[in-house]
Amino acid sequence: MSKVQLALVIDLNVCVGCHACVTSCKEWNSSGWAGPMTDENPYGADPSGVFFNRVQTYECGTYPETETIHFPKSCLHCVEPPCVPVCPTGASYKREEDGIVLVDYDKCIGCKYCSWSCPYGAREFDPVQGVMKKCTLCVDRIYDKTLAEDRRKPACVLACPPGARLFGDVNDPASEASRAIRDNGGFQLMPEWGTNPANHYLPRRKTSMTLHHDELVRVDNPLKIEGELPRPSFNAPSIDDLSSW
Repeated sequence: MSKVQLALVIDLNVCVGCHACVTSCKEWNSSGWAGPMTDENPYGADPSGVFFNRVQTYECGTYPETETIHFPKSCLHCVEPPCVPVCPTGASYKREEDGIVLVDYDKCIGCKYCSWSCPYGAREFDPVQGVMKKCTLCVDRIYDKTLAEDRRKPACVLACPPGARLFGDVNDPASEASRAIRDNGGFQLMPEWGTNPANHYLPRRKTSMTLHHDELVRVDNPLKIEGELPRPSFNAPSIDDLSSW
């Protein structure tokens, strides 16, 4: 039986680029196991900070046939993570029990070797603590037995308004995440690097819609039900004439 590999599946056809995943991740992890997530000059002209999840927006196509694509990116929890073997202190490691890639802050010396080796730019350097940080799949939340079972998911998954993010064992063919990959042509990001990323994306899917003329007019149009409202005559008194103020 294949090892458990927890990961995210992100549907690019559904993501609306609202950044709810970004803010919820920041909120949960700032005070959680992986925090703090330092901000520098957050309200200034050139703000910067530590984020585990970012959303990049692209325009593609040729005018007038263009479309906007919102592309969330975070650590992909690779099956063969290049960030792990380059770490001189062993701070970066991949868990055997669930495949999550983590950083041990007590061992990290902030040398940034892991950042240089990651082809996805998923590592973040915290200048205040002097250590490297990254997405943990909210490991402190998904195993929290004090939470209801349906709440034991990464913060970004719970916060996504359109449901563009799924979470589960991608090696389990019966899991929701695995079925979504299989049924919708899910793909890995830059597989040519040989990292075998666990996170998958579901591609944009072209949909066609035909609207008939009767669908463009409201059935409950009040003007059709009540008719046109009577227009006052030019000499009719105004509200100022009728009121006492």
